[in-house]
Amino acid sequence: MFNSAEDTKKIETLIELNSLINSDYTDLNALLTRITESAMILTGGEASSLLLLNTFEQKLYFEVALGSKGDAVQKFSLKIGEGIAGWVAKHNKSLIVNDVEKDSRFFSDISKSIGYKTSSILAAPMRIKDACIGVIELINKKNARHFTENDLQWLEIFANQAALAISNARVYQKTQNEIAALQDSIQSHAGFHPLKFASQEFESVMSIVKRVGVTNSSVLILGESGVGKELIAEQIHLASKHANGPFIRVNCAALPEGMIESELFGHIKGSFTDAINDRVGKFETASNGTIFLDEIGELSLAVQAKLLRVLEEGIYEPLGSNEQKKVQARILFATNRDLAKLVEEKHFRQDLYYRLNVIPINVPPLRKRLADIPVLTDFFLQNACREMNKPDGGIEATAMEALLDFPWPGNVRELKNVIERAVVLSPDGVIRREGLQLGNQHLDKGLYFKGKRLKESVNVFKKHFIISCLEENSWNQTITARQLGIQRTYLSRLMRELEINH
Repeated sequence: MFNSAEDTKKIETLIELNSLINSDYTDLNALLTRITESAMILTGGEASSLLLLNTFEQKLYFEVALGSKGDAVQKFSLKIGEGIAGWVAKHNKSLIVNDVEKDSRFFSDISKSIGYKTSSILAAPMRIKDACIGVIELINKKNARHFTENDLQWLEIFANQAALAISNARVYQKTQNEIAALQDSIQSHAGFHPLKFASQEFESVMSIVKRVGVTNSSVLILGESGVGKELIAEQIHLASKHANGPFIRVNCAALPEGMIESELFGHIKGSFTDAINDRVGKFETASNGTIFLDEIGELSLAVQAKLLRVLEEGIYEPLGSNEQKKVQARILFATNRDLAKLVEEKHFRQDLYYRLNVIPINVPPLRKRLADIPVLTDFFLQNACREMNKPDGGIEATAMEALLDFPWPGNVRELKNVIERAVVLSPDGVIRREGLQLGNQHLDKGLYFKGKRLKESVNVFKKHFIISCLEENSWNQTITARQLGIQRTYLSRLMRELEINH
């Protein structure tokens, strides 16, 4: 294989490229372009391309395209199995085709569209741990000659170099992401959500937060599902004298009816059938800190009575115990329900409602604080691109207009999901209007079912159907379970299994 001055030049080029790959050279696209260009020049091709596989979409995108029509080629993509490159990616095998017109695997649409005559193609897969991550292909051997087995062997070496460069870049990017995530965690007080807003409406909420934070009063946080009630609770905690203590979150709606008291107040061994050991409750865990009870509108009247005692007397008893324990945590509450209406319907204690409603904070829905949308979008976009190892290509103006026009029934949580979904579907990290799946459009177009097995598709449908029902019922699990014809405990289990968070 290495038997000429030409081969010596190729070896020297490989050594040079290998030095770049193993250096701190961080411009991956420039490095891949250099590798692809070297393969083309040293193997005698007229044009060359490097395609990367998007496993989610099962498509190949042109990361590098060199030659007289390179810019035009980069606008196209290939499905797995489509064309010579698609065949190579699907079968993870190299291929020489010296007369494309006689090969049924040849996909002529690109050549016809850009006005380029393709006669021969040489293609090799790029592999990481034996899995194909993309393809390098050379187009048309110069001087009307044919590609040879020797050419193929050299192209495979260059493909291995490219795969190594990509692997190194991914490891580097992952490390950088972990460092950034750690820095975010430190900056946001050990995992609290970063605060991102620009609207006057949210500024008004934060001014109340600052005033109540320094007190020890209980606070009731009100707002639609997904507006950021937990974030407000975190900010109250961070502004309080308990900021260095624990912040304990409890989603009352997610707890089975029979376990709520044990979860909140703890129990002693033998207090009920499954109580094989003593258990410390959330109130005790939150000592010298803050306990945040979300969705308190879902609590039974019996638990409400015990909660009222906690607020009025500052004491509670673990299940099965006569020992009184003193509450040593600040208590914050939140709900998306109309508690006054629940009082009228006899589903919520009036005395507890009056006790809770001393300091209410109403968090406005996203549609009433439009100035927050660009700020939140940029934040979610950066996070999603970092987590998925994709470039942050920004968002086009038409896409931002669509976000500002949408009513956001799911509020900030829905915006986050829309941006993450758009990043997954974007081949280059740029968010475009056509890439935004607002509302249930992503289900209508079947994008989430593509390439999935039956079980996965069923779970996708279940997840979005349940979320739709929950949003319709303001995330009231009891009403939603009744609508779905299932037990609330089973709905809670489904939400955990399908990773439906609220």
